[in-house]
Amino acid sequence: MALALPPSQQKKYKLVLLGESGVGKSSLVLRLVKDEWMESQHSTVGASFFRCSCTVDDQTVNFDIWDTAGQERYKSLASMYYRGAAAAVVVYDITSSDSLERAKYWIRELMANSPETIVALVGNKCDLENLRKVYPEEAETYAKEMNLLFSEASAKEGTKVMPILTGLARKLTANTTATAVKDGGVIGANQRKQPKKGGGCPCS
Repeated sequence: MALALPPSQQKKYKLVLLGESGVGKSSLVLRLVKDEWMESQHSTVGASFFRCSCTVDDQTVNFDIWDTAGQERYKSLASMYYRGAAAAVVVYDITSSDSLERAKYWIRELMANSPETIVALVGNKCDLENLRKVYPEEAETYAKEMNLLFSEASAKEGTKVMPILTGLARKLTANTTATAVKDGGVIGANQRKQPKKGGGCPCS
């Protein structure tokens, strides 16, 4: 069994998931946290909290994850969770063009209200290729324009799900000051250096 890394080699960040209801945010979190898939899941009410970790460059990176509800009636509550978040995963469904437009809304919200948050745009349900409405070139072009990380994934099959987390972890640890790490606790966006230019897929 691998030994746990000492606290000096561990970092913790707040991460929020945003996106329209039904795009699979909760399924992605379930795959990340438990490596499980449930065919039927209830819609998130308000927000749900999870913890997950990964290892990059011999460092343990811990995430406090807030999975927010996508229904319109909870829209006003989302800012409580994304403000000050070190990272955000904005999810759309590749079988729904409308869900990508909704994802762009959340990205504009983040840019306006939490501009230092590192954002990954994720197209979920890539196992449904025969129903695809959003092609990767379209979403990736937008991601590059907005300086976002980008990838497609399948929560159902587990395809390229963990690389979303490790891609964010790498970018976060590269942009975190040594002082912020020593402070301990959850490192929010206001404790990080400005992210470098350039996005790209974290799982390529």
